[in-house]
Amino acid sequence: MASVLALPTEYAAKLGLRTLHSNVIPDFLVRMGTRTLLASRLKEIYKSSGEEQQSELMRFVQSLKQMPIAVNTRDANEQHYEVPTEFYKLVLGKHLKYSSALFLKPTNTLEEAEEAMLSLYCERAHLEDGQSVLDVGCGWGSLSLFIAQKYPKSRVTGVSNSETQKAFIDDEAQKRGLTNLKIVTCDINTFEAEERFERVLSIEMFEHMKNYQKLLKKISSWMEPSGLLFIHTFTHKLAAYHFENEDETDWMTRNFFSGGTMAADSLLLYFQDDVSIENHWKVNGRNYAQTSEEWLKRMDANIKQIRSIFAATYGEKEVTMWIVNWRTFFMAVAELFAYNNGEEWGVSHYLFRKR
Repeated sequence: MASVLALPTEYAAKLGLRTLHSNVIPDFLVRMGTRTLLASRLKEIYKSSGEEQQSELMRFVQSLKQMPIAVNTRDANEQHYEVPTEFYKLVLGKHLKYSSALFLKPTNTLEEAEEAMLSLYCERAHLEDGQSVLDVGCGWGSLSLFIAQKYPKSRVTGVSNSETQKAFIDDEAQKRGLTNLKIVTCDINTFEAEERFERVLSIEMFEHMKNYQKLLKKISSWMEPSGLLFIHTFTHKLAAYHFENEDETDWMTRNFFSGGTMAADSLLLYFQDDVSIENHWKVNGRNYAQTSEEWLKRMDANIKQIRSIFAATYGEKEVTMWIVNWRTFFMAVAELFAYNNGEEWGVSHYLFRKR
C-alpha cells in the first residue's frame, strides 16, 4: 500500500522537475517548494520522544561503523569538483571558499565573510607559525593558501580528490610565490600521509564521509602526539541522515550530493576511540544561507559567461538544465540553512586532541 500511495508523489516530482528544467518556474515558487520539502523532512527526522530520538541516533552511529570510509567519491567529483574552475571564480569570493562564510555583520561582503571564517579556523585550531599543517579535503585551496601565506614558516599539505583543484592551487601558489605548500591528489579511502602533522584541519569534507570511526583512526595516525584536529561540518541540531537517491524527489542527492551525510551536531562525539574532544562550537545557519545567496547573486550577474562554460562542460542542449540546477541548488542551500532562523541546520566546529 505504501508504494501505491507513493506513486502520486513520484509522478508530481517528475512533472515538477520537467517543469523546473524548462526554466519557467519563478524563484519564489522554487523557494516555497523547498521550504515545504524541508518541513516534510523535519516531520520524518523528529521522533515522538527524546528516548526515541536518541535511540535513532545511536542506530545511525552503529550503522556508520559497518560502512566504508566514503562512498560515491567519483560521483562527488563529477557533480562538483571537476566542473571548470572558471565557473567557481565567477560565483565564489576571492578565496574560492566553497563552504560557509562568516558574516560578522549583515553588510559584510562575501570576501570579508570568507576571510572572517578562515581567520576563525586559525584561531580555533590554535595555529602558529612554524607548524606542520594538513588540510584534508582542501577544495580550491582557500584554507591551504590562506595558512601558507599567513604562516610563512609553516609547512602546509593539502589533500584533494580532484585534479582540477590541484592544478588551480599549484598555479595560485606559484603566482603568490608560496614555497611552503604541497597539494596531493588522492581518494581519502586510500590516502596515507608520509609525515606527521601538528595540526590537521578538515573543512566540509566529513559530509562526504560515512565511517567516522575508521576515518578518525586514520587521521589520528597522521598527527603528532600533541597534535590537534579541527573540523568544520554542516549539521542538523539533533538528527543524522543519509542523502539517498531513491526516487525523483531526491533531486539534491542525484545532482549534487551522492553519498553524502547530514550529521547531527553531536554525531562526531560518539567516535572518540582515537581522538578526544577539546572544544565544540556552533555557527548559526544564517551565515551559510547568506553565503549561498551571495553565490546565487554572482551567478546571475555572470550568467552569459556561465552559459558558455556550461556549453563546453555539459553540451549546448544541457545548458539551460544545468543553469537551473545550479541556481536551484544555491536557493535550496540558502533556504535549508535559513530555516527556523538558522537554528535547525547550521555549521558545527570541533577541536579534537590525539589520544
